[in-house]
Order: sequence, then C-alpha cells, then structure tokens
Amino acid sequence: MKKISLLVLVLILAFSIIGCSGAEETGSKKSEAESGEKVKGGELQVAYNAQPPTLDPLLSTAVATRDITRHVYESLVTFNQKFEVEPMLAESYEVSDDGKKITFKLRKGIKFHNGNEMTVDDVVASMNRWKEVTPLGKSYFSEATFTGEGADTVVLDMPSPLATALGMLADPGQAAIITPKEVNESVNEKGLTEFVGTGPYKFVEWKTDQYVKLERFDDYQSLETKSSGLAGKKEALVDSIYFQFVTDASTRLAGIQTGEYDIANAIPFDNAEQLEANPDVKNHVDHNGFNGVVFNKKAGFFKDVKARQAVNAALDEEEILMASFSNDKFYELEHGLMIKDQVEWYSEAGKKRYNQHDAEKAKQLLKEAGYNGEEIVILASRDYEDHYNAAVVVQQQLEKIGIKVKLDVYDWPTLLQKRGDENAYDIFVTGFPTEPTPAKYVFLDSANQWPGWTNDPKMDELLEKINTAASQDEAKKYFAELQEEFYEYLPIIKFGNKTTITTTRSNIKDMGFLQGIILWNVEKQK
Repeated sequence: MKKISLLVLVLILAFSIIGCSGAEETGSKKSEAESGEKVKGGELQVAYNAQPPTLDPLLSTAVATRDITRHVYESLVTFNQKFEVEPMLAESYEVSDDGKKITFKLRKGIKFHNGNEMTVDDVVASMNRWKEVTPLGKSYFSEATFTGEGADTVVLDMPSPLATALGMLADPGQAAIITPKEVNESVNEKGLTEFVGTGPYKFVEWKTDQYVKLERFDDYQSLETKSSGLAGKKEALVDSIYFQFVTDASTRLAGIQTGEYDIANAIPFDNAEQLEANPDVKNHVDHNGFNGVVFNKKAGFFKDVKARQAVNAALDEEEILMASFSNDKFYELEHGLMIKDQVEWYSEAGKKRYNQHDAEKAKQLLKEAGYNGEEIVILASRDYEDHYNAAVVVQQQLEKIGIKVKLDVYDWPTLLQKRGDENAYDIFVTGFPTEPTPAKYVFLDSANQWPGWTNDPKMDELLEKINTAASQDEAKKYFAELQEEFYEYLPIIKFGNKTTITTTRSNIKDMGFLQGIILWNVEKQK
C-alpha cells in the first residue's frame, strides 16, 4: 500500500510539473497584440470603389488619386485631425512679421523611394511645379517665389501677406508633394512619369482596371510626434497594400464579409445594419464633406443665373439626402460651406435660400430665364452610389417643374474627362471634402477655371479680402458676405453634409480617416 501511495504521489507530482511547464510555455507565446507590441507583416486588400485618373495629385482633384497617393508622397506641412497645420518634411517653419515670407527648415536624412536623399533643390523644383500646375498655385502663388538658402532651408516669398498660405500648402487635395528634381523635370503632358515620393509606402505597380500595389518603404524616416490625421508618426506595418478597383458596391459588400478584402470603402448606406450584425467586420462612419450639383456656367442654359436659381428653388434637399444615404444618421441637412465644428468660419449667411423646394417659385424663375424645352444633361457615376442616387432624384424633381432631363451615367474616370468639356453637359453630381479654408473650395474662385467655370468678380474680391485679412474675425466677416453671394450666384448647389462608411475586417486595427482612409499605422492581426 505504501508503494502504491508513493507511486500515485510521484505521478501527481509529475503531472503537476508537466502542467506548470505547459502553462509557462503557453504564457511565453502570447500574441503580439496581447503583449502590446504592434503586429507587423501581411498585406492589405482594399476594395476601392473608383480608379484614379492619374497618380499625379497635381493634375486631379479626384478622391481616388488623393486617397492612394497620400501613402506615397508627402509635403512640407500637413494637417492633423483638427485641421491644424503641422510640419511634415519641414522640421519647422517661421512666418515673418509682415506675413510675406515663410521660412521652412528641412528635416535631414529624408530619403526618396529611389534611395536618394531629399535636398533643397528637390523641394524648390517640386514647389515651383505645384504653383505652376495646380489651380490653387496659379491663383494664389503665381507671383511668389520658392528659393533655397544653404543646405536645409527653403524660403517662400510672397508679394503680399496671405493669411491662408500654410493651410493651402498643407491641404491634401492636389497636395504640394515633394518629389526628386529629376522626376519633376521629366514630366510630360500626362504629368509625372515616375511616382517617387518620401512616404511610408512606395509605388510598385498599376494594372489598369485592376489594382495599384504599394509596398513598405524600409528607409522611411518617421516623425516621432503623436500621430494625428495626416501628421505625426507614420509606421508602415503591413508589407504591401493592394488598392483593388471594385466599382460594384455589391461585390465590395460580399468581399468584405467573406474575407476576400480586408477593407472596403464606400459601403452602401442601406447595407450598414446588415454589416453591424456581423461580428467579423466593423463599420467606420466618418464625416466626409458634402455632395452637390455643379452647373456648367460657360455654355448652355445655366449660364443664366436665374436658371440656376430656378433649380435651387425646386430642389428638396432632404429627399435627395435620404435617397443618397438611406438614414438621417448618415447625413445632416446643413447649408454652410464650413461645418459647425469650424467655429472660426461657420456662418448662418444664405440659410434662407437653402432647401426651398418651392415649385411655383422655381417655375417663375424658369420662365424668366427663358426655358423653352431644351434637354438638360446631368452627368453621374455609379462608382459613387450616393452620387448616382442623388442624380436620379434631382432628375425627377426637375422634371416636375417642366424641365426635360437626360441622365448620362459613366464610370468615374470618364465622368472626370467629360466634365472638362463645356459642350458635353449642363450639370454634374460630385462630392467635396471639408476644406480648412474657403479659398480651397475650387468652385468659388474664377481663376481656378475648374469644371463648371465660375466667373463671379464679387466672390473673387471677397476671397482676396479673406486671404489678406488682418485677423480671423475680419476674415470670418468677409466669409459671411461670400456665403451670401454664393447663394445668389450659385456656382453649385450643396445638398447637405454627408458621411461615408468604410468597413474593415475585425482583425484590422487603427485605420485612420481625414478626407479619406489612412493606412499607415494599420495592423493586420492574426
């Protein structure tokens, strides 16, 4: 009996040792996610709803161009999550007392994707191309100069103070990207021939109608400041990113649920509830500017301001927004060009002429404009379902007041091409990001010559007063006048504020959003 008892005791002790050993081994194999370390590696498959017309951000305001290239290129300064300007490729900047000079001290050791180190000459060449090519550059910096001083300083000299200069240089739309001098010098009529930047990911391949592939840039020099919006620390955690062009919304929806895609943008709003019930995915709802109709003011019926006012009187914005977004939690009935959170700008001006849906007033204005039954062409794209759904309702509402309307539907790159032809349309439907300053709205400034072709000296004068104002209070006063004039001249009609839904698989962590998705700092957990 003693021998048996001793044997049992030995066995119990042995099993205890084995059990403890196993527990220690299991504990030593905690996942990186559990230990607080960031998961590295893997690839992101992003189902993106539209193909970019170009990967040269200076040549297009297209959202697809902006969202993809922000991972490849960087600028001297950029925006944090609160739309505050922070240095990026600049280590610091200093504005002179008279407001006419901004001095940028460059960060050292920054490498381009081709292995070369960024120099003052690269920055000057990039900024000169930006000011000569982009509407913003041509409008506000045509007489400004960018010059190098020594090995690490670039100076912007302007003939007069421009209070919004840093905001314009930081803006991600048609961003003031820094690329090698030789790359800037090799551009052709289609823009950049090499896509070489300093960002956390480098361009690898673009297969038309299929995907753009980016890979981690191992020599990326990140800031160590807190990551916020487009500013601060950037870590390229995944090995590669595929922006798969999936224009069909139902395919994006199915793919994010099956795991074919890790991220899917522009998810239809009427599918939000379905996805919320799926534990394998997560919806991200973000403010995303506003949609509206843009009038062709260069040729055709809408050259007449009364014709534009007739449309503005006719539209029921809430019906349009509901058709676009399915639920009022995804939109806001709001007239202002600047959102309420932008307290330094927001104004009630023009509100009385928003969302009128007054058919009788519209018919009277239509008569005064001399409408005689000509066909009105509206351009729209199903690459953005909210755009298309809005266009259908606009067509119906205009037909109710007696306008003959034709809806021309194209893929997004074709629509972008068509909208540049003054003889191809009367109206097109598009979206606009929330801009940090009024001057960034391309439809306000006559000098931009952006499709739709605004030509209003009064708005131009007010923009100039805003940009050269001595104080923010003074600038805000001029903006209120500008917004009132906006509702008189009507370069576009704003429907209301909108959101966008981006859905990720549940193992995708820390995706950011500022005027579009941000994929640095994103982990793909096992």
